Amino acid sequence: MPIAGDAEIELHWARSGAGEPLLLIQGMSGTHLSWGEPFLSRLEADFDCVVFDNRGIGDSGPAEAPFTIADLAADALAVMDAAGLETAHVLGISMGGMAAQELALAHPDRLRTLTLGCTYPGGPGSSLIAPQDAGPLLAAMGSGDLERLFRAAYEVNLSPAFRADESHYADFAAMAGALPARRQTVQLQLQAIGSHDTQARLAQIAAPTLVVHGTADKMIPVANGELIAASIPGARLELLEGVGHMFWWEEPARAAELLRAHALGA
Repeated sequence: MPIAGDAEIELHWARSGAGEPLLLIQGMSGTHLSWGEPFLSRLEADFDCVVFDNRGIGDSGPAEAPFTIADLAADALAVMDAAGLETAHVLGISMGGMAAQELALAHPDRLRTLTLGCTYPGGPGSSLIAPQDAGPLLAAMGSGDLERLFRAAYEVNLSPAFRADESHYADFAAMAGALPARRQTVQLQLQAIGSHDTQARLAQIAAPTLVVHGTADKMIPVANGELIAASIPGARLELLEGVGHMFWWEEPARAAELLRAHALGA
């Protein structure tokens, strides 16, 4: 993959498909593989898809120092520049949705449309994963046992209905195991998420915005998506009933169609 970023941060990115430019920004611990072939392949007929690994994650260079969500937005802009994209449709999910918020606020002229999935605004009335759900995940992260970590992440990121088919776990574990996240980087990501707060500025977002959220999301409860949609002028909210945090993984066809219809107006 090509390299973007500055001398201190190397960001690996890739592109596929053809059509209007689409930048995809992944969430905490996610890599370019986390989009999954079923979702990404459905976008490639209509979009020139640019995916990348956040700093310290996947094939990107290590992240040694603390960073902010605004820094991750700057990284996304660096990838756009490296890919030669003057403007692009932007999809950000989870932590990537937080970076997409900052990108839309700092560089409104670079976005054609904005899609925010399963993400969080910070500020009053917002909330992250409940302690009873976070406990097993944090314990698994500290155990050093990758299989235990993958299973805990699977259970908190996907809905009970999706997990009822045990065959789904193999694909998730293969994705997670191909480029496992560095523990230090995840800790830095958690710090960045903890200080994220765009809520009072969301009304300044000018890009046509779609907000997508699963109603069974444990990582970032659905009330956050409702709050974001209510705060951005003209934003449309699409709730996916009974779907968990990784909605594009559970319902790739529906997620791709929602994005395509929003971005292309068809």
